[in-house]
Amino acid sequence: MNFRHTLIATAVAAGSLFGATQAQAARDTIQIAGSSTVLPFASIVAEEFGRSFSQFKTPVVGSGGSSGGLRQFCQGVGENTIDIANASRKIKSSEVEACAKAGVSKILEVKIGYDGIVFASRRDGGKFALEPKHIFLAQAKEVPQGGKMVANPYTSWSQIDKSLPDQEIVLVIPAATTAPARSTKRRP
Repeated sequence: MNFRHTLIATAVAAGSLFGATQAQAARDTIQIAGSSTVLPFASIVAEEFGRSFSQFKTPVVGSGGSSGGLRQFCQGVGENTIDIANASRKIKSSEVEACAKAGVSKILEVKIGYDGIVFASRRDGGKFALEPKHIFLAQAKEVPQGGKMVANPYTSWSQIDKSLPDQEIVLVIPAATTAPARSTKRRP
């Protein structure tokens, strides 16, 4: 299985992140932009940072995509540039070169996670074990029945396998554009 690395690229140019340079000192808020995939996580981290460190303002988090965030990040160091670029990929060598040309020379790239699949059920849902075939049958557009492929009729887990709970199948799937996730329910 291919996992897309979720990365956060941070720069600390000419001092600490919290204001060693004159340009950084002129702005009292950490500015973050980039990947829409990382946006929900970065927003939660920024809010927790704001609650935990009252001497600092809550960081401002924006989106714009991995390339857009890294492009802003590599524009230079100062009051009018972002401090952290979120990316759902590694920083490219061409982006490192663009950063260097703009005076961003100390780049710290930190992997914060991987994309993945999470299965969750109600607390009172009982114990059961999902198998790969259950997952396929829950999310496929068409499923095999009677020797041919038919439109997926399954709306509850117990319809797929009697050993599974009689709970509605609910899939939460990121949008194709990797914008924040949307909830998708399949109806018969």
